Amino acid sequence: MTVYGGAPAAVGHSRLRPTLRLRLTLLNGVLLVGAGLLLLVLSWLLVRDQLMSTEQLAPGSSVTLVDADGGTHTESATAWQDSMASTTTTDLLVKGFLALVAIGVAGVAGGHLLTGRALRPLHQVTATARRLSTETLDHRLHHTGPDDEVKELADTFDGMLDRLSAAFGSQKRFVANASHELRTPLAVMRTEIDVTLADPDATVEDLRRMGTVVRDASSRANELIEALLLLARTEAQAGRLAKQVPVDLARGVPSTLAAVAAETERLALQVTTDFAPAIVVGDPSLLERLAGNLVENAVRYNVTQGVLNVRTGSDGRQAWLVVANDGPELDQREIPGLFEPFRRGGVERTGTRGAGLGLSIVRAVAGAHGGTVQAVTRPGGGLEVTVLIPAADPAVAATLATPGRDAAPAGRVRGVARPQPR
Repeated sequence: MTVYGGAPAAVGHSRLRPTLRLRLTLLNGVLLVGAGLLLLVLSWLLVRDQLMSTEQLAPGSSVTLVDADGGTHTESATAWQDSMASTTTTDLLVKGFLALVAIGVAGVAGGHLLTGRALRPLHQVTATARRLSTETLDHRLHHTGPDDEVKELADTFDGMLDRLSAAFGSQKRFVANASHELRTPLAVMRTEIDVTLADPDATVEDLRRMGTVVRDASSRANELIEALLLLARTEAQAGRLAKQVPVDLARGVPSTLAAVAAETERLALQVTTDFAPAIVVGDPSLLERLAGNLVENAVRYNVTQGVLNVRTGSDGRQAWLVVANDGPELDQREIPGLFEPFRRGGVERTGTRGAGLGLSIVRAVAGAHGGTVQAVTRPGGGLEVTVLIPAADPAVAATLATPGRDAAPAGRVRGVARPQPR
């Protein structure tokens, strides 16, 4: 049986574990005692050599010693020298060994305390990690010690928790918003069906109207589900695309412009294109969807007599697709929110146009191809979105026909009247 969300198993401490603190303490003790022993041996050698370096006495030499009670006695100078050297070196070794033991004990105890204090943040990291769950991601270490490796680890751990918290929060919002978006068309269909069936005088015209509403609502739900599946599939393919062939970033632009021609004419948009070679290696269908989403968003959120500019290019290292449009003024701080699922104009679930997954899919597709997406606000309103993807090797790019051959020439307006100056 698999248990989810259970308390973590306690870590056993019944035996002495080779913890980092224990190993650092033992290492400190070994180094301290070893250094002390080396100093003691060197001191013993120096003292012994100094005492035994007296010039050789003449044979038969003797010394007269005065005792503590004033008496005197005479003994051989050589025997006295040997006795004094032996007593001094023995006394040095005994006292030095006792001092070494005292210093070793103090050093090991001090090292144990210091390492424990230094490693305290690691214990806090361990304790915090054990307490973590989806409901306790707000816990932080907030280490205030010196700016060393331990503080760096604690700060990194706090940063990881910040990212995890943001990811879980984004996931919760995603699930809630997806449920809301799917519930709306289902509620419309059920309401329309219930109202029509409850009317005993419903006519064929009423039934046809109900069928039209149900069809539109089911189409909206189907489009949302397809967008969610595309987003999930694209994010799952990051770095390991199933299909990788040379493709031009401008490939999907002409068909998208044709699909939104009615809307561009209604808004009297000035559409300009500038297609330079932008060959990358990737999945053609995903890259077409990327370009299509950018163009559709640029038209959907444009203004009457606004500007829509699409251009591509490459510098041999990176290829780019840039889509710029007029529109409402945005704060640059709102831009990151535009790439979150179900965000429209930086606000969740506002408006009625689209599901709010377009730019999320763009970011996922770019990431799957090893690229990035950048967006900046335009003076006077609107947005300029730039997709950067690693360019294909020149030898690979040469195998593809001239890119953008189906697209409009640079600067040409595709079937849309130029607006009068505003």
